[in-house]
Amino acid sequence: MAETVIGVIGGSGVYEIDGLEDATWTEVDTPWGAPSDALLTGRLDGTEMVFLPRHGRGHVHSPTTVPYRANIDALKRMGVTDVISVSACGSFREDMAPGDFVVVDQFIDRTFAREKSFFGTGCVAHVSVAHPTCGRLGQACIAAAEGAGVTVHHAGTYLAMEGPQFSTLAESKMYRESWGADVIGMTNMPEAKLAREAELCYASVAMITDYDSWHPDHGSVDISFIIATLTGNADKARATVAAMPSLLGPDRAPCPHGCDRALDFAILTAPDKRDPEMLAKLDAVAGRVLG
Repeated sequence: MAETVIGVIGGSGVYEIDGLEDATWTEVDTPWGAPSDALLTGRLDGTEMVFLPRHGRGHVHSPTTVPYRANIDALKRMGVTDVISVSACGSFREDMAPGDFVVVDQFIDRTFAREKSFFGTGCVAHVSVAHPTCGRLGQACIAAAEGAGVTVHHAGTYLAMEGPQFSTLAESKMYRESWGADVIGMTNMPEAKLAREAELCYASVAMITDYDSWHPDHGSVDISFIIATLTGNADKARATVAAMPSLLGPDRAPCPHGCDRALDFAILTAPDKRDPEMLAKLDAVAGRVLG
């Protein structure tokens, strides 16, 4: 049986994991460039943990410039098996209030200025993202958040926008009323798609900070209100993350949903037509199937 290694990608307001034993910041090189920052490694309740601040310490990367491929590759190189994405979001639902968490199970990807795949010319692959998050890992996140005293919604559709500006009122109403999205953010795509290509279980814990711009009683998004809500959410997020090792345990069985076998039938390029340079770049994310 494999060892569980939990990777946490911390979003706005979450820049560390409390209580890590033997905590060490480690620089990781990847074929896709440098990740957002060094990775913080250590053990929590006997389970290996790897933390990566998505925007870098000091919040230096915008949602568009986050090096998503390098981040996922770096986590894979560090032996991560399960990725928990923590991010801020706006809400399109009255009952999904600021301060609540949503464990996302679906996405609508409206980003357009980001590299969205490890694969391409020289090695073509198509993975399924019909169910883009891991149900097993998501259930553990729900239990951890509820144990931390958080009001947590068990499912929701996340609209990923390019940013960095917030939505217009017309966009906000369209996403809510016509498209059926529940929350909106700027960072979970292509992160979730890349995690699937790297055969990593992925769960998204979205922390609600505001009602976007659709709500008649709240008007436009107020960044000062968002920051204040983020501060409160950050403590809840750290408590949620701290509960994950005991819920997942140190020993890891194969994923019942097949996240860790996503590439079994995904690569279409014939072996004799595969680009050696591309294969070298894929050594971490696809090494299991490429040999």
